Amino acid sequence: MMRKAIIVVSAYIAAQMLADITSLKIIVLFGLSMDAGTFVYPLTFTLRDLVHKTLGITAARTLIITAAVINLVMAGVFWFVANLPGDPQVGEQMEFALVLSPVWRIVIASILAEVIAELIDTEAYRLWVVRHGERHQWARVLVSNSVSVPIDSILFCCIAFYGQFPLTVVMSIILSNILIKGATTIISLPLIYTVPERTEMNARD
Repeated sequence: MMRKAIIVVSAYIAAQMLADITSLKIIVLFGLSMDAGTFVYPLTFTLRDLVHKTLGITAARTLIITAAVINLVMAGVFWFVANLPGDPQVGEQMEFALVLSPVWRIVIASILAEVIAELIDTEAYRLWVVRHGERHQWARVLVSNSVSVPIDSILFCCIAFYGQFPLTVVMSIILSNILIKGATTIISLPLIYTVPERTEMNARD
């Protein structure tokens, strides 16, 4: 159980970091604008559910805040390194700053949306377990993600892009985020059965 918990926690942190980095690029897929982090970030909701299932609600909440702090530190490190002078013998290496130097509005939007949506996801998951116990585990993921995914998408897109892009583009990003995150939720539902359940009482705490 502990080995699986370590794997899930590590995967959650990694997915959060990858999502925040890749969200700096806006792409077009099937005619819809979206940030590239949309391909990775939806997994964090299901991974959070796995942490909740194995370690309980306190661990899940702690992980959410820890991931937010790590992402903020990561953005600060990228900003610091991007502003350091390059070795003249190698060159300015401007590509690093162009790719990884953070856009602080997007960073703040991402972290705020993550924390709020993931904490709401945690509460929705807890309420489901209190009401239904160990039955219908797939539904825990589906219900909690159905609540948190739209909240995350709307918060992130409005904070990050409103006023920067035309409203039609912002709405397109919100829609594409919800659609892809919803599809990822459905695909990832079986993962809830890959980790052991705590006792029913602990799982509710």
